[in-house]
Amino acid sequence: MQRTKINKLLKSEAPLENVLLKGWVRTRRDSKGFSFLEINDGSCLKNIQVIADDALSNYEDIKKLTTGSAVAIQGKLVESQGGGQKWEISSDQVDIISLAPETYVLQKKRHSDEFLRSMAHIRPRTNKYGAAFRIRSEMSYATHKFFRDKGFRYVHTPILTGSDCEGAGELFKVTALDLKNIPQKDGKTDYMQDFFGKEANLTVSGQLSAEMFCLALGDVYTFGPTFRAENSNTRRHAAEFWMIEPEMAFCDLEGNMDLGEELIKY
Repeated sequence: MQRTKINKLLKSEAPLENVLLKGWVRTRRDSKGFSFLEINDGSCLKNIQVIADDALSNYEDIKKLTTGSAVAIQGKLVESQGGGQKWEISSDQVDIISLAPETYVLQKKRHSDEFLRSMAHIRPRTNKYGAAFRIRSEMSYATHKFFRDKGFRYVHTPILTGSDCEGAGELFKVTALDLKNIPQKDGKTDYMQDFFGKEANLTVSGQLSAEMFCLALGDVYTFGPTFRAENSNTRRHAAEFWMIEPEMAFCDLEGNMDLGEELIKY
């Protein structure tokens, strides 16, 4: 049976006889002869409720499901008897793929950013970070669509480079040298013995490469990670961020301003 994702199930216009759902348990609530599971599969922020009754052969195992456990559920999509939701799943079979430990850190409560920062491998599973990266995905797609619809070419500019960009910012240096035994020449680091045979750094801008491409392809843009090593620990500074940089041949200031305004409005 082919898996159906929650975002599709929630948009269904009619009940469905046979569905296969795979996802993670957000919460489990037990009642007399029933367990109510809130399941999320990442396809949307919303969960779907699954009802498992004590007629299932592994019901005692189902009652041990913990937050974060992975499950595969077969059953029927039916109209929900509860409020706040249109559909729920009446399960015919619940297979436990993986049981999360009791110490799983994301329990049913709000966690601070400070705490989540120490659990970077877990935080995408929270609603806050899940929503942020869904928005980021849509904005990235919209950026590419805007420029494509205007006839721009997307060019990939180097992350590792030997170039600065008009003194755009402090550089993160990149080296493969042994930092415990740095080769010296005339009292300075001998980069001739480094990986590239010269100094290299993380890019502060793709502008120089984009300028070269626009002289061949006309209208181009680059959209990718940029790194700045200014030691300014404020909300307005980031060591790594993504930057949109269009370059257009035969364009004046007004054309440049119009493009920026159109992109923001888009």
